[in-house]
Amino acid sequence: MTNADRIALIISVVAILVTFLISASIFENIPHIEDEVAYVWQAQAISKGYLTLPSPPNPDNFLVPFVVDLDGQRFGKYPLGWPVLLAVGVRFGLRQLVNPLLAGLGIWLTYRLGKKVFGETVGLLAAGLTLTSPFFLMNSGTLLSHPFGLVLSAAFALAWLDAFGDNTYSQRKLPLIVAALSLGVLALSRPYTAIAVALPFGLHGIYLLLRGNWQTRRQVVAVGAASALVAGLYFLWQYAVTADPLTSPYTLWWPYDKVGFGSGYGVTESGHNLRLARINTKFSLWVGWRDLFGWPGFSWVFLPFGMVAVIIRRNWQGFLVGSVYASLVLVYLAYWVGAWLFGPRYYYEGLYSLTLLSSAGIAMLAGWPIYPSERWQRYSSWQRLRPLAVSAIVLLLVAMNLLFYTPARLSGMYGLHGMERADLKPFQSEQAQALTPALVIVYPDIWMDYAVLLELADPFLDTPFIFVHHRGLNADTELAEVFAERNVFHYYPDEPYKLYTGPRPDR
Repeated sequence: MTNADRIALIISVVAILVTFLISASIFENIPHIEDEVAYVWQAQAISKGYLTLPSPPNPDNFLVPFVVDLDGQRFGKYPLGWPVLLAVGVRFGLRQLVNPLLAGLGIWLTYRLGKKVFGETVGLLAAGLTLTSPFFLMNSGTLLSHPFGLVLSAAFALAWLDAFGDNTYSQRKLPLIVAALSLGVLALSRPYTAIAVALPFGLHGIYLLLRGNWQTRRQVVAVGAASALVAGLYFLWQYAVTADPLTSPYTLWWPYDKVGFGSGYGVTESGHNLRLARINTKFSLWVGWRDLFGWPGFSWVFLPFGMVAVIIRRNWQGFLVGSVYASLVLVYLAYWVGAWLFGPRYYYEGLYSLTLLSSAGIAMLAGWPIYPSERWQRYSSWQRLRPLAVSAIVLLLVAMNLLFYTPARLSGMYGLHGMERADLKPFQSEQAQALTPALVIVYPDIWMDYAVLLELADPFLDTPFIFVHHRGLNADTELAEVFAERNVFHYYPDEPYKLYTGPRPDR
């Protein structure tokens, strides 16, 4: 292990600690958006060995966003890749550690990619820039699938380059296996993202099939076939939950939630089209340039120089790795909805493209090595100002981000959608626990008032409190009869420490 490796390892450990603190202090280790609530529900079910569970009585009263009821069975709409990994955390009571650990691994893989493609200097710069990125920090503190996707994407890219980056193909069995598994599992977690990540490498694979020797061709086919075989489990999962391998659970929640253009794709009457795709993408990129490094209006400034560094050195590996982000942007044009709240998170799995190219641009401007075999140059007289000037500019930008942009961006995420861990306290007191087992009928003004309470429940309806969404007097009465062994209370979030034995008079 080199000194640079040790520094990168320290940066990775710092990333674990920092993102764990963000998860605990900013997001309070609870879900805040529909996706997270659904992921947690799925992980809880899977942690006890279930893909589906019997639908509860009056399913509408047991609203869980993006959890579907079909033919008497209830299941999440999301593919199994991320929920299975999250279920491991749930099983061992370490749910809050899963994404921070993945964040550290993501930085380590980013460094390894940079070291292989550009050299240790660029790899360390990329690791450091990633650690300071608000985009990285926000997503790593959530319960979303993107940190897992970033690890799989970077692992695939690194393994592909290890397998096909030189002429010793016969000695590269392990990278072939890692490449196939990483891409296949990514498809089981974020299938559309997997297509985008695979696209540049697929084009490279076609080139190798046309120009490579027979052994190279066989190995390219083996990676493609093995990853497709793993990804094929996606259709097995769809069959298991819907009885049809081609029915996407996404469409069972929203029939228009499909990838493509035209009528039936998206929420507009005419469907998704290129104009809407351009609007979504333009806004996503605008948000992304601000959140990337927290240098509003300047986060992209070193990217062109990184591209120049790739071109002047004819660094085809750099071009391949650097094109993943662009591929994600291109492929997601066909999806009708954008993602901006946590930055353009649909592009998150290509984050290393931006950090590595930006770092290569910084290194080129500073006169530092931008290729693995390149040595450090010695500068004399006024030429010494070149690396000093570039270093000063980068340090100033990073300092401004850490002092102003990132604290403001993260603090703005606290209590997102009005959901805070304090909302759970009324049910965690000794007085409240003495009332259990209880069925609590919640009268929310917005869905978040109800959804936040699901942190104290689980899919098996065996927790001290069972929370149901008020759907009318008749439905409430039916549920009270079904759960006759439980005390029944009515709860209004605007009176958080009061439980009614019947509907509040003003309702």
